[in-house]
Amino acid sequence: MSENMGKSFNWFVGVVEDRSDPKKLGRLRIRCLGYHTEDLVKLPTEDLPWAHPMNPVTSATVSGLGQTPLGAVEGTWVVGFFQDGADAQMPIIIGTLPGVPSELPTKIPVVISPHIDRPQYPGKGFQDYKNANYPKYKEESDVNRLAVGDEDNPHSSLTIRKADRTVNVGRADFNQVDIERANRTPLVLSGDDGTAFSEPEVPYDATYPYNHVYESESGHIREMDDTPDHERIHERHATGTGYEIHPDGSKVTRVKQDNYDLTYGQQYTHIRGNQSTTVNGGVRVFVNASGSGGRDATTFAHYTIEVGNNANINIQVNKGNVNVVSSDGSINLKSSKDINIEAGNAVRIQGRTMDAEFSGDWNETSRNKTESTGTHIMNAELQDINADSEIDADAPTINLN
Repeated sequence: MSENMGKSFNWFVGVVEDRSDPKKLGRLRIRCLGYHTEDLVKLPTEDLPWAHPMNPVTSATVSGLGQTPLGAVEGTWVVGFFQDGADAQMPIIIGTLPGVPSELPTKIPVVISPHIDRPQYPGKGFQDYKNANYPKYKEESDVNRLAVGDEDNPHSSLTIRKADRTVNVGRADFNQVDIERANRTPLVLSGDDGTAFSEPEVPYDATYPYNHVYESESGHIREMDDTPDHERIHERHATGTGYEIHPDGSKVTRVKQDNYDLTYGQQYTHIRGNQSTTVNGGVRVFVNASGSGGRDATTFAHYTIEVGNNANINIQVNKGNVNVVSSDGSINLKSSKDINIEAGNAVRIQGRTMDAEFSGDWNETSRNKTESTGTHIMNAELQDINADSEIDADAPTINLN
């Protein structure tokens, strides 16, 4: 080999027939035109030399760094050269060659006979004869359909994405509320109409040769589309989970199963517009889960909600209860204006003591009033008791001063 290294350039074109490299170096067995016969009995794939792939200079290709030298499959056409010159036993693969297959691969049944020392495939090579997986299409370019951009021959993933678009998702809707207030005119709380929203339409409008596509065997896809005025970035898992950045910069993310976001530092989110979140199931928020106040004991971890000027907090439960519980602490309400409560049935309050202080009047209106207390003390500068019929006072001693 050393006598031929660098002194001659013998190149080849061939077809990958095996990629199961026992050394896991990314090597491939190539049947080369003009060097190897197509007869699989005369020259089995197992007797072909292993060919090393050539990675680009941008890939370190050492200790796992850079791009893994994998990608070609059985049936891939490649071009390369023999580093040992005319001996043609040490092939190097420079790259792969797309084409327009005129025939699809034919799977050849293996023959096992006691008269031969190993299985045989009686037939022709230069194809994926063991699995017949590739090429998949006849009389069609090997360039990905997403890159070709033929409307009459779309990629299956594009058809699925368009059909799988989510539309008419309901948003939170706050109905107008009329509150009857004791001894006051009713109060009207304006409604907040939450119209439905839909996932934007798929913006794919690629034109050859601007869309740079990568697709794996299982169907994972990556697109870097540079089509003028239709630039996109799209990554998609075979299950349909993925994201797409639209030409205007909008981003659509779809997760087909569970989604986990784990942040070990702080998280800051700034939304300059509005946010609409629709959850079909329940929502749980656990603040200060560690119970220590934050990442260290000196940091407070409050749950703080601030609403800016000229905006309301609207909570509407269509059927159910609103429960607020403080296990070890107080519940404090303060309003610079009114606090209005209306109940369709009873309003019940229970506590150890009850203090009420008003700088103005206290007005009560009820059908009947019953008070049960140990001692009832009333202090007033003027005490008026009026009744239409009678006043009953039943006590051992009544002092009127």
